[in-house]
Amino acid sequence: MRVLGIETSCDETAASVVALDGASAPDILSNVVLSQIAEHAAFGGVVPEIAARAHVEALDGIVAAALANSGVKLDEIDAIAATAGPGLVGGLIVGLMTAKAIAAAADKPLLAINHLEGHALTARLTDGLAFPYLLLLVSGGHTQIVRVAGVGDYQRWATTIDDALGEAFDKTAKMLGLPYPGGPNVEKAAAKGDPTRFAFPRPMKGAAQPDFSFSGLKTAVRQAAQAIAPLTDQDVADICASFQTAVADALADRVSRALGRFRTEFPDQHEPALVVAGGVAANRVIKATLERLCTTAGFRFVAPPLKLCTDNAAMIAWAGIERLRAGLDEENAFDFVPRSRWPLDTVSVPVVGSGRRGAKA
Repeated sequence: MRVLGIETSCDETAASVVALDGASAPDILSNVVLSQIAEHAAFGGVVPEIAARAHVEALDGIVAAALANSGVKLDEIDAIAATAGPGLVGGLIVGLMTAKAIAAAADKPLLAINHLEGHALTARLTDGLAFPYLLLLVSGGHTQIVRVAGVGDYQRWATTIDDALGEAFDKTAKMLGLPYPGGPNVEKAAAKGDPTRFAFPRPMKGAAQPDFSFSGLKTAVRQAAQAIAPLTDQDVADICASFQTAVADALADRVSRALGRFRTEFPDQHEPALVVAGGVAANRVIKATLERLCTTAGFRFVAPPLKLCTDNAAMIAWAGIERLRAGLDEENAFDFVPRSRWPLDTVSVPVVGSGRRGAKA
């Protein structure tokens, strides 16, 4: 089974071919990602119109490169999988319409994939992880803990009640005059800072429900910066280090609650696992903190490689394979309309951002 995946939900234009041969491990035959960081850097964040135009200009070439690198011809592809949401609607339209055109011209099945499902299933692509497991999804747009019991079987156990963690990193970077993207630059500055200098709050720490909150922490960072302005390079480094430590501590507290619940609901699970995915999972301090937590709690810690934690098309192609194997490809994706909001768990009551287009979280 060979599936061509297309990903254009935000500011990466990506295409990939993933193959699965019987009982063998899946094989990423190609994974081409073109970042738009340079296009958005001057604005300090992603500009939707610029992102959509960049996808239009690049996507055909990216798809051609993915096919060429894989050594697989289009007529040898079994299906096309494309991100159909959630994300920036302009980019989603570009990717999904391109996938529809390719699938129609080549007479191939088309699968409309939830971007979050791609993240949720990546650990099965990279580590062969069996169901069920717990997912911590931390990205620019989402911060959630999800119970993953099967393909299409997801239950959200926790979410942010305000900012996503990646958003908090980006806004902190902007307040401190650090360049875009914020997450890597905050981490880089923090490496030279004193994490004990500022006593930033650990939002929601101790609360029974393992939801997240980062707006108060962001406000504390702004107040600390304003109190000692103008900032020296060392001040910025110390603020970043203190912020990063507060985030890691808050995450560990929230996740520990979910680990306890997972133990209770799946007492016979021999080797329970926590999967950490999304762009923020690349942060080394956060990753090390969660890995120590898992060791203490008796959980296996799984973090896909960095190139598969951030947005990529291999996870979309793999989600397509998973849905084909599970027989979940019955919906006519040629009629599918891109969704800027598309919760992975459609049953749980939304916490924030519920409206006509669905829940944000």
